[in-house]
Amino acid sequence: MSLIGLLNDTLRPDAIGSIGQRIGADAGTTGNAVSAALPLLIAALARNAAEPGGAAALTTALQSDHDGGLLDDIGGVLARGPGAGAGGMLRHILGERQPAVERGLSETTGLAQSKVGPLLSTLAPIVLAALGRMRQERQLDAGGVRTLLTAEREHLNGAAPGALAALERFLDHNHYGSVSDDVGSLLGSLFGAGR
Repeated sequence: MSLIGLLNDTLRPDAIGSIGQRIGADAGTTGNAVSAALPLLIAALARNAAEPGGAAALTTALQSDHDGGLLDDIGGVLARGPGAGAGGMLRHILGERQPAVERGLSETTGLAQSKVGPLLSTLAPIVLAALGRMRQERQLDAGGVRTLLTAEREHLNGAAPGALAALERFLDHNHYGSVSDDVGSLLGSLFGAGR
């Protein structure tokens, strides 16, 4: 199973509804935002892992803090909300690109920008838990984690040509333009199945 497949299996409609209630958004808008945010977080992790020392640092973090156990109680996790460390995880994943990503996701999905940060803080530990579970099950070292993320990014880009590339523009800190209007529908068709 792919990483995005594991995340889609984890974040079923009831989970999306719980996230929406927590951030104060309707289920449809929340689902669209989740469908855009997940591949963007994966792409950011792939970029980080491709940097010198990035894959080793990520693998160390996965080994010590993200074994995937969180996925076994996703309802409880969503009911409790993101832990105190979720904001730090998100900052580690997105760095100085975080404001641009939040602004871009708001423009693309229609979710109020004030709600995008809480959404991403909720999703970041879930994405890391899913990656941690795959690392553990496949017994991946740092090179394996980097390869997995690169392959996942390529799969996402191939499944919806242009959509991920358009979203990834928000990961370039000097980009301030808006993404084409059809990105939301492309991602909805790719990641919205079963929501």
